[in-house]
Amino acid sequence: MSATLSRAVSGALGGVPSAEGALLWSLVLLPAVAGGVLVLSGGGRRTAGTYTRPGGRGRTAPVLAVAVAAVTLALAVAAALTRPSARTGFVAGGPLALAADGLSAVVVVTVTAVGLLVLVFAAADIRAERPRFFGLMLLFLAAVLVTATATTLTALLLAWEVMGATSYALIAFHWRANEPVAAGATAFLTTRAGDLGLYLAAGAALAGATGEPGRLSLDALPALDRPWLDLAAAGALVAAFGKAAQLPFSFWLSKAMLGPSPVSALLHSAAMVAMGGYLLLRLHPLLEAAGWAATAAAWGGALTALALGAVALAQRELKQLLAASTGAQLGFVALAAGAGGLAGGTAHFAAHAAVKALLFLAAGCWLATRGTDTLSALRGAARRPWPAGLPFVVGALALAGVPPLSLWATKDEILAAIDAPALFGVALAAVALSALYAGKALGLLLRPAPPGAHAREPGPGRVRGLPLLWGLPLGLLALGAAVLGALALPPLAGALKRSLGAPGEPSAGPALMLATAALSLLAAVLAAVLAARLPEPRWARAWLHLETAAHALAVRPTLVTARALARFDDAVLHRAALGAAGTVRRLAGWAAAADRFGVDRLVQGVADGTRRLGELARRPQTGQLHHYYAQALTLLAAAVLLLLLLR
Repeated sequence: MSATLSRAVSGALGGVPSAEGALLWSLVLLPAVAGGVLVLSGGGRRTAGTYTRPGGRGRTAPVLAVAVAAVTLALAVAAALTRPSARTGFVAGGPLALAADGLSAVVVVTVTAVGLLVLVFAAADIRAERPRFFGLMLLFLAAVLVTATATTLTALLLAWEVMGATSYALIAFHWRANEPVAAGATAFLTTRAGDLGLYLAAGAALAGATGEPGRLSLDALPALDRPWLDLAAAGALVAAFGKAAQLPFSFWLSKAMLGPSPVSALLHSAAMVAMGGYLLLRLHPLLEAAGWAATAAAWGGALTALALGAVALAQRELKQLLAASTGAQLGFVALAAGAGGLAGGTAHFAAHAAVKALLFLAAGCWLATRGTDTLSALRGAARRPWPAGLPFVVGALALAGVPPLSLWATKDEILAAIDAPALFGVALAAVALSALYAGKALGLLLRPAPPGAHAREPGPGRVRGLPLLWGLPLGLLALGAAVLGALALPPLAGALKRSLGAPGEPSAGPALMLATAALSLLAAVLAAVLAARLPEPRWARAWLHLETAAHALAVRPTLVTARALARFDDAVLHRAALGAAGTVRRLAGWAAAADRFGVDRLVQGVADGTRRLGELARRPQTGQLHHYYAQALTLLAAAVLLLLLLR
C-alpha cells in the first residue's frame, strides 16, 4: 500500500522515485493520507452521556490508525537503517527535500514508536468522534516526521505549519466546551508568535545567500555572512523556544492539559514540544557559527530547566506537574544543543519521550477511572491497579534521574559537555529539582489513602477497571524508560556520537555519574517522604505568572493598539473614504452634465450640419442631362471670370 501510494504521488509530481526516495515518501505520506481520509470520513452516532457510541466508521478508525502507525514504524526503522533521501520541486529555489541521517534516524523511530503506543492506548480511551480524532493524530504524526527529516527550509516550514494547526485541533478536540477551545487558541497563538522566527531565518537565508542553488538548505545556514547569520540564528532560537515551551513561552503548556490524555502524551513526549528541542539539535552548526546563539541556547535551556522545575514542584495536579516537567526536561535538550553535547541531547530526547508518554498515559488512566488528576485525591493510586501503578513508578524514578534508569545517564552525558562552572551549577540544581518533583509525585501516589477515603465512583462516560489496551503500551513504555539510557552509555554512546558526526564529544566520567546518582536518589527519597509538606510558592504554582506577563506586555498593548487603530479608521479613514466617495460622485455628475450638454450637443450639431450639407449636395443630382450641361457651363463661366479678375 505504501509503495503504491508513493509511486502515485511521485508520478503526480512529475518524477519516478528511486527506491530510497519511495521509502521516505511512504514514511510521511502514509499517515498523512490515511489521516486525511479519516478526518473527512465523519464520526459516530450521538448518544446520551459523555461518550459517543461508535458507528461503523467509528469502530474501524482506531484499527486503521493503529495499523497505519505500525506500518509507519516499520518504514521508520527501514529508513533509520538505510538512511535514504528524497527530493521534489515545490517553489522556485526551494524544493521539498527529506533525508534520514544519524539524528533524524533516532527521532523518526522514537516518534513512530511512541505514536503507535499512544494510538493503541487511545483505541480504548477515545469514544467520541473517533475518525476525527485518529485522523488528526495521524496528520500530526506525519507533520512531525516531515519536520524530523526536512533538509530545506521550505519542507521544514510546511511541516511546522501543519504541526501547529493539528496541535490546535487536538488540544481543542472537545470543541463544544469553551475551555478546550480557549486552551487550544492560547497554545496556537503563543507558538505562532515564536514561529515567526522561522520565517525570519528563511528571509535571512534568501537575503544572505551568495548563490541560487541550495540557498534554502538547512546545511547552508552556517555559511551565511553577517548580519544574515545572526538573524537566522535568532529566528531559529525564537522558533525552537516557542515550540519547546522554553522561557518566556512556557505558559502555553499548562493550557494544553485540557486536551485528551493521548494528545498530551504524544504532544509532550515525542511530537510538537519535543520538536523545538530537535530543531536546536539539528541547527547546532548554525548556533555554533553565530557564537552568541549557542550560549543563549545553553543558558536559556538551563534556566528553563531550573525555573520550570520549581513550577513542577509547586503543582497540585498531576498533569500540570508533568507539563511543567516537559519544559524543564527539554531545557536539558536545549542546553545540550548550545553546549555541544549532541549525543547526550539526542539520547535525552529519546529517553524522555518514553518516560513522558508513559507518565501522561498513566495519568490518563486515573483521570478516566477516578475522574480527577489532583495529587491529593490520587493517594494510593500507584498501588493498584498495578498495570498502571508499576509503570508509573518506573517512569517517575526515571524522571527523577535514579540509576540505572534512562534519564540518569542522559543527563550526565549533557552535564559532561558543559565547560562553564556557572552554567554547570545551574544545570546541576535543575537535576536536583527533577528528582524533587518526581519524588513528590511518587510519594503522594504511593502513600496509602486515608481511612474511609474512596475513589470517586465512575460516572457516565467513566471507565471501570483497566482495559487491556492500556496495560500493553504502559508496559512497553516502562521498558523504554528503563533501558533507553543505554544510548548514553558505552558502547552505544560511542556509536551514537559517530552516527551524529561528533565522535569527539566528552562523556561523563564515573565521578560525575556517582555524584548525580547520589544527589538524585537523596532528593527523590527526601521529596517522597516529605511530599505533603514540600513548599508550593504561589508564584511557581501560577507558572511564574508568565501568562499574566504575556497579557501585560504583548496581548494588552496589541489590543490597545488595535482599538486605537480602529478608532482612527472610524474617525479619519472611514470619513475620508466617505468624503472622497461623495466628491467623486459630484465630479462624476458634473462630467456627465458636461458630456450631455456640451460634448453630446456638439456631436449632434456636427452630425446635423453634415446631414444638411449632404442634402444640399444631393439636390443637383437630378439625373437629367441638360441640367448637368447647364451646371458645367455655369462652372466654366465662373472659372473664366475668376481668371479675368486675378490677372
